[in-house]
Amino acid sequence: MAKHSLKKVAIAGMIGNGLEWYDYALYGNFASLISQLFFPSDSKFVSLLITFGVFAIGFVMRPLGAILFGYVGDKYGRKTSLAFSILMMAIPTSFIGLLPTYSQIGIAAPILLTLIRLMQGLALGGEFSGSITYVVEHAPAKNRVFVGSLSVISLVMGMLLGSAIATLFANILDKESLESWGWRVPFILGFFIGIIGLYIRSALDESPEYENAKQFKQLANKPIRELFSKHKGGIILASGLYMAVTIPFYMLSVFMISFMTKFLGFSLSEAMTINSVSMVTLLIFLPISAKLADRYGVKSVLLISLLMLGVSAFPAFWLITQKVFMLSLLGQVFFAGVLSFYIAPIPTVLVDIFPTKVRYTGMAVACNLCAALFGGTAPIVATKILQKTGDNMMLASYIVFSTIISLISLYYLRGKKK
Repeated sequence: MAKHSLKKVAIAGMIGNGLEWYDYALYGNFASLISQLFFPSDSKFVSLLITFGVFAIGFVMRPLGAILFGYVGDKYGRKTSLAFSILMMAIPTSFIGLLPTYSQIGIAAPILLTLIRLMQGLALGGEFSGSITYVVEHAPAKNRVFVGSLSVISLVMGMLLGSAIATLFANILDKESLESWGWRVPFILGFFIGIIGLYIRSALDESPEYENAKQFKQLANKPIRELFSKHKGGIILASGLYMAVTIPFYMLSVFMISFMTKFLGFSLSEAMTINSVSMVTLLIFLPISAKLADRYGVKSVLLISLLMLGVSAFPAFWLITQKVFMLSLLGQVFFAGVLSFYIAPIPTVLVDIFPTKVRYTGMAVACNLCAALFGGTAPIVATKILQKTGDNMMLASYIVFSTIISLISLYYLRGKKK
């Protein structure tokens, strides 16, 4: 593939994927504010748990979205599926910014917010794994891992953009303005990002690996049935490898801001600033990890990074919970840096687990099933851990749990390309 063509494919995949995570960053950054506006309660635990519960509900739809968009992507083409998914994400994102609050329309407000999150979860079930599949299938062998990592880099860029805009509004607006209208503007901007992404994607060609399979009549007539009848082991393996991505990532990107403001005494502005720096750290180290994996092999990079992630969890959380800005910043930056080395090679590894004819569906089901069960619930689990134990350091144990599962899965990763 020509270099300029690969660049266009990468940009198209990154814009659409970035939009998905832009919204999730906004929801995470404004979670404490949303809990007050849509789920008012005298208990900080109750309102926050409900807010994170609605966040998790969106993940319930992701496996369904994986099956829906995976079927379309494997049977009718990656490009068609990705066009629908980005549109289904852009419209609901803007709707969040237009929703009346509980004080304005009562119980209808949280119900409408929940319905929107369900629609977003359905779209995300097809977007993230689909964009990974589409981009990796265009990649040359020599830098396949790096090209695959672009999907994660765009994820972080979307999160960073959402965090940066939320931080900007938190700093330039007074508390009253932020709570009345300021928080809405970033969500509405998501619609225009989505339209740009849809326009760029509409001009792209189909994946060459998909076209090759189509030409030689190697597509699955019933990709969902074939996936679950012949590739159940691949789903389990991919889900296990993804465990140490989804739990630590959502702990860092979604839970941490509310944890810092409600339990450690930081201001929203301070928590958002630290979160943005953490996202920048991920952005810096992700391409470095991918380049190392292309040069020295995926398994070596994954093994070392998993061991480091497990060992560093408790020291990182000790720093975070000292209630000192610089120490908390150092702890989250350290944690983000270690996590980035594991996340970067994962997209290409998961793509190579499944054959082309069920790849979109397999990727989508594995990633989204794991994310629904463990990623979307990570903020709830973390909040319940705090509520039951009162021990901030117990949060690190959940990170260690995820690394153990992924280490076991890595052991069984045999006979694959990378």
